[in-house]
Amino acid sequence: MNPSQNKTPLYEALLNFKEKNSYSFHVPGHKFGTVFSESGKELFQSILEVDATEITGLDDLHAAKGVIKEAQELASQFFESDDTYFLVNGTTSGILAAVMSVCRPGEKVIVQRNCHKSILHGLELAGAQPVFLMPDYEEDTGRYSGVTAKIINEALKQHSDASAVFLTYPDYFGRVFDMKEVCEVVHNYQVPVVVDEAHGVHFKLGPPFPPSSIDLGGDLIIQSAHKMAPAMTMASFLHVKGEKIDQSRLNYYLQIFQSSSPSYPLMASLDLARHYLASFSQADKSNLLTYIDGLRKVWSEASRYWDLLPGGYSDDPLKLTLEVRAGLSGFQVAEILEDHHLYPELATEKQVLLTIGLAPTIHLHKLHERLEEVNCQLKKQPKNATISVDQPQFPKFQTLDIDYAEMSLKSAKFVEWSYVANRICAEAIVPYPPGIPLILKGERVSKEQVTSVKSLLRQGASFQNVHVERGIWVF
Repeated sequence: MNPSQNKTPLYEALLNFKEKNSYSFHVPGHKFGTVFSESGKELFQSILEVDATEITGLDDLHAAKGVIKEAQELASQFFESDDTYFLVNGTTSGILAAVMSVCRPGEKVIVQRNCHKSILHGLELAGAQPVFLMPDYEEDTGRYSGVTAKIINEALKQHSDASAVFLTYPDYFGRVFDMKEVCEVVHNYQVPVVVDEAHGVHFKLGPPFPPSSIDLGGDLIIQSAHKMAPAMTMASFLHVKGEKIDQSRLNYYLQIFQSSSPSYPLMASLDLARHYLASFSQADKSNLLTYIDGLRKVWSEASRYWDLLPGGYSDDPLKLTLEVRAGLSGFQVAEILEDHHLYPELATEKQVLLTIGLAPTIHLHKLHERLEEVNCQLKKQPKNATISVDQPQFPKFQTLDIDYAEMSLKSAKFVEWSYVANRICAEAIVPYPPGIPLILKGERVSKEQVTSVKSLLRQGASFQNVHVERGIWVF
């Protein structure tokens, strides 16, 4: 490890400030934990003592010149970016700023259809004209996860006036594609590649983890440090590589979409997460991989009601996917796992996703015992409780039926599902997790999409839509 990576300048500055026993005549109002509800004071105390603000010596995220600047530079050095920014409003804020920085009103952009909703929100704010491309269906994953240079080139040939390409790498399940080849194709058209790499912050640790898009040609990459590295929720990194990004615009929009009172505990956790990754040794990796092998063995042998999908070069070892066998749904299996205090990351109709940390955290023998209890309960479940519904078919390339500018002038009304088909959707319909819209705002809703949503609702899927069990807002 580079010796400079041993430093944690922002975290150390907060500790030094804490030790001075200063009197606070500034915000925040808890006065370093002295004014706080007794109900939570004991639990929160250690964090409140470093929950500071932009006072002398602690720098300012929006005009970093001191310890925050140094912490960001250390992160940039580790990730091998040209510049790295700390995000305290989650990867969502970085994606919104990224979209606005590369896209002006009315400009056309190429967007992976199964992207996170935050990209769509950014495109709407920018007044962009998205062209959605649907990845190829992959039999071995059972998902639309195949993004290829061929389909990207075809999209750009048809829409050579596009100003940017937005991709997701890896997908929620840890699946990657040949990002290097894709970026080479995109750069032939002289446009930037913006990558939602929310689940890939640990890829810089090297094989057997897939490579990071920072090293494969991505121009603007946003990572959720809190998802796969030890950082606090909402703490993320934004990286710039190359000269295709206007950083004056990027800085401007980061100030718009990030709080003017950024959380110092969140920023310090980014400083510490980078330090953790930088100090991750071969021995640590070997220990982790042995643990993963043990976990895979326990889960694959635990039950005849699921199969553990095999991992390969294109898969993140920290993601395990259970393929549920016929007669049960992923939602049923996830619910029973939770009954036994085993909490998966997400469930779909046919799969359950398990996310692992960067170090052993679970006693395998105890996990085995708990899964035996799960198996006993699964035996009692009705095996014909759900009817499999085919996923809606999407065109290879798709534009919205009404653009964002026109939608902004229209009034929406709420209609029940019986009357939704063939109407223009006025809100993205978003199963959460993973936060990927099943129906786009501005898209004409198909009968197949209605059937799919109803099926998911019957099986217990969660949506980030109010009253979605009754209907949706349409134009």
